Amino acid sequence: MPLIPEEPQIHEKAQGPRATPASGRTAPTPRPVPGPRPAAPPRPGRPGPLRPAPPAQRTSRDAAPAKTGPSGPATPAATAAGLQIQLIPASPEGALDAAEEAVDLLLDSGRTPGDVLVVTTGDPHPWAAHELSFGDAAYWAQHDAGDDVFYADAAVADRAASRPVVVVALNGGPEDAAVTALSAAHSRAGTLLIVCGDPQRINSVLGASA
Repeated sequence: MPLIPEEPQIHEKAQGPRATPASGRTAPTPRPVPGPRPAAPPRPGRPGPLRPAPPAQRTSRDAAPAKTGPSGPATPAATAAGLQIQLIPASPEGALDAAEEAVDLLLDSGRTPGDVLVVTTGDPHPWAAHELSFGDAAYWAQHDAGDDVFYADAAVADRAASRPVVVVALNGGPEDAAVTALSAAHSRAGTLLIVCGDPQRINSVLGASA
């Protein structure tokens, strides 16, 4: 009896793409492909090659060292004559970053950028250095506009107007700069004073500046 040649087997892996899954098999659910993250709005401290325009809205970074509260970071606080004082422990090298995180948390909790003044005792904040490169008048014009967070060195903090919140970064500098910064900040903070630095030094300087 003659043998009938078998039909060639077509293995599934050799087939082309199917429009529908094979009978009895479940097609794997495609995993979503994450799209590009939206670009963050410009913010003080991240200047580009051109002078940045004041941002319409600031957003917080992903990481934060403290939890948000009704008026800012949840940290041990003291009150004096109606002014709330919050201390954020930080080294001189980390004080400026801690201040930036505090500003982010304040904005996330509903504060407007114009509510916040940041005072540094060591190296100036990059935003302040950038704005001062356009001249003293242009720098203080940003302050007078009052529509964004303003960064000032301790040496000129006494020229700044009062704002509801003042953040002090003890990021180095001589002891008298810390006294000057905290004295100016204490007199200019309307409802909240946040100080980032060594707690023992903060309490010592606060006592000296009272």
